Amino acid sequence: MRNLTDLDKGSEHSHAGSGRVRGRLVEYARLMRLDRPIGIWLLLWPCLWALWISAAGRPDEKVFVIFLIGTFVMRSAGCVINDFADREFDPHVRRTANRPLARQAVSPAEALAVFAVLGLIALALLIPLNRATQVLALVGGVLAVTYPFLKRFFALPQAYLGLAFSWSVPMAFAAQTGELPFVAWVLFCAGVLWTTAYDTIYAMVDREDDLVIGVRSSAILFGRADRFVVGMLQLGTIMLLALAGHLSQLGRWYWLGLAVGAASALHQQKLIRYRDPQDCFRAFLNNNLFGLAVFGGILLDYLFS
Repeated sequence: MRNLTDLDKGSEHSHAGSGRVRGRLVEYARLMRLDRPIGIWLLLWPCLWALWISAAGRPDEKVFVIFLIGTFVMRSAGCVINDFADREFDPHVRRTANRPLARQAVSPAEALAVFAVLGLIALALLIPLNRATQVLALVGGVLAVTYPFLKRFFALPQAYLGLAFSWSVPMAFAAQTGELPFVAWVLFCAGVLWTTAYDTIYAMVDREDDLVIGVRSSAILFGRADRFVVGMLQLGTIMLLALAGHLSQLGRWYWLGLAVGAASALHQQKLIRYRDPQDCFRAFLNNNLFGLAVFGGILLDYLFS
């Protein structure tokens, strides 16, 4: 009987141990924001625009897979270092109070360890790529790591996020062609303006909390001119994407996709007109449709032209 009891106790300890491991992994997944994939998509769309245009619709399979995995890894790493930087602020913001570091479900040391692992994976992904892409990737890594700390003193961190989120565009051109033509920088600038626009909308959700805790944002900087500035950024994005389409000699499918994107931007303006936080968040999420519409136009144009 004693042996059977010991076996039962051992089984209970084993189950408890596996439960703890699962619990840690769930918290790490939340730390990487895997339960909120919108950020992955928003980071991925400019990358896909650039991969398809740089390769005239036929991106290299190896490059495509590396960039796909790299987008997932870098977005996850960015979320981890962002939460590490904001660990003293997040408990005081309604939207972020339930994050693992804010709840102290994950320690700062654990967060840094997860970030280090993701960083090593990102570095390993660079090995098969050419030297130009590797150098650009290191610059992009610096942008991603430094962004969360700018909110303490930089009044327009959303524009800096635009640089970080759009840096995959010149990387994609370098990986595919080894060159950085003018159209690459046009697409890059479009990505910067687009990211600044949708992250300003996102910042409008937290404006009141950010004012209390002293975090800077474009929503605070622009004040009552926020809708107008967002509209100008959206207009600039569409104009630059139109120029990129012209330079790349894209046809009617692309222009149809861009028109759908423009309609999405107008819908976002309607949603944010009263600056209601829930509607602003819906407008932010709607940018996934914008990115998809532009990429769908590029994809279809190369397929049927």
